[in-house]
Amino acid sequence: MKNSKLKLAPLFSQPFLALAISLSRPVQWQSGSFGIYLLLPSGLYMGTARYLMLSFLMALSLVAVYICKKAEHYLGEDAGSIVIDELCGFFVATLFLPYSLMIGLYAFVLFRVFDIAKPFPIYRSQRIPNGWGVVLDDVLAGIYANILLQILIHIYPRFFGL
Repeated sequence: MKNSKLKLAPLFSQPFLALAISLSRPVQWQSGSFGIYLLLPSGLYMGTARYLMLSFLMALSLVAVYICKKAEHYLGEDAGSIVIDELCGFFVATLFLPYSLMIGLYAFVLFRVFDIAKPFPIYRSQRIPNGWGVVLDDVLAGIYANILLQILIHIYPRFFGL
């Protein structure tokens, strides 16, 4: 039943599919960006509660691995409609950054750039089976975006309104 087009029957009979794709269903083109766009305010807010966010992120990532493993059975390998992994990656991109709309927008853009471009080792991490690769490539893209933002904020904080 591996098919890139989602049928509604499995969505209602398998709750993990609803969790994996619920935010992206209205927009098939750039579904990952759309899913993160809806959650941008929550990522910015969570940046203020740093250690709470770290705990939340670790739990979310483990849940996402399980959900992605199950969703891949129905949707195929790393289907574009799976967006829970994008959420994990975006939260990593905003982790330990100052609370600012501008920083959140830059985190979003940089995360998407790294997620789409997939520099080393992001591309290779997708080969890891059982949902781990689906989540890990986005977490690594978030780490790249976060490191770059941390450096830029340190070099030129006024650019970010700090």
